[in-house]
Amino acid sequence: MGHLTHDKDEVYRLLAERLNKNPVGAPINDTLMTILHRLYTETEAMVGSKFPLVPMTLEQITGITGIKKDQLKTILDGMADKGLVLDIPRRESVYYMLAPMVVGFFEYTFMRVRDDVDMKDLAELFQGYFHNEETRDELSGVDTRIMRTLVYESLIPVAVETEVLTYERASEIIRQSGGGALSICPCRHKAGHLGKSCGAPLEVCTSLGTAAEWIVRRGMGKPATVDDLLRVLDQTEKLGLVHNCDNVLNKPAYICHCCGCCCVIMTGIKESGKYATHPSNFIPVVESETCVGCGACADSCHIQAITMTDEGNGAEVPVVNKDLCIGCGVCSSACPSGALTMSRRSVLHVPPANAKEKFLRIAGEKGRV
Repeated sequence: MGHLTHDKDEVYRLLAERLNKNPVGAPINDTLMTILHRLYTETEAMVGSKFPLVPMTLEQITGITGIKKDQLKTILDGMADKGLVLDIPRRESVYYMLAPMVVGFFEYTFMRVRDDVDMKDLAELFQGYFHNEETRDELSGVDTRIMRTLVYESLIPVAVETEVLTYERASEIIRQSGGGALSICPCRHKAGHLGKSCGAPLEVCTSLGTAAEWIVRRGMGKPATVDDLLRVLDQTEKLGLVHNCDNVLNKPAYICHCCGCCCVIMTGIKESGKYATHPSNFIPVVESETCVGCGACADSCHIQAITMTDEGNGAEVPVVNKDLCIGCGVCSSACPSGALTMSRRSVLHVPPANAKEKFLRIAGEKGRV
């Protein structure tokens, strides 16, 4: 970046500082600065740097930036097309907010094919950025996570069926949404540009409700009915992928179908024990009498939370690391003998009511309010 003028450097530095003020921020380092130079024009960086933390109307942003209304509208529309800004219709007006890094412009960059940027270059940059420990600490937060894991519904014990609420069931979340959108999985798309994609389905990234409407409007995904989304849920479950969801009680914005090789969230857990997803309200329990010691459960676990241990008589049994396990049910689903069952945790996680409460909690835990 040595060829850039001081003023231009300063514009991007101010943008980085603004992004890092979000509840889920973006730690500033050389890699982040390079990413911002790739994605934002200098004008877009200047506008982004002046965004407040709350959504504002075009008129309000005009007052902050000093840019004429028509010109600013063109800039903001261009930023929204690139996934750098969210434009949200509310009553008689449209509110704009700066997209955070995650869930935000990383996903919006890779949930489609683009020819206006060097995708391989960006994939390498984001890969390096997400493997930075400071970044992983920021994404994982303190107590409140940005995502939560959903157990495979078919594995919920009959004895507790009536206790399981809508927010714990992926199928009910989808039905209540009334439909949504399907996009390319950003993490697997990024991994593909690095030559590391695992071969799991790409077009399974699920957006719901008003979030899906924005995704479709900005060309980042295609509309999907409830039946379409339920088919994806079933397909990804048969492939042993992990369902991770927006960590809110009401109207979640997305459900991801994750793998331990490509997913930013899952690799963070596996490689450094940093959790950006809250475990489900279930945990696998081993019934040693019926276990055949095949190791299918350990092989299927995306975060290596199960190890096969010799009992001393030559037979191996799975041992679940309950501190590591996210309760997805993939291991139980893979068990050929039915020896691994999902049990209700003693302490249940109830998510924040909505996105506003979630981000207020996260900001409060990080001392940003």
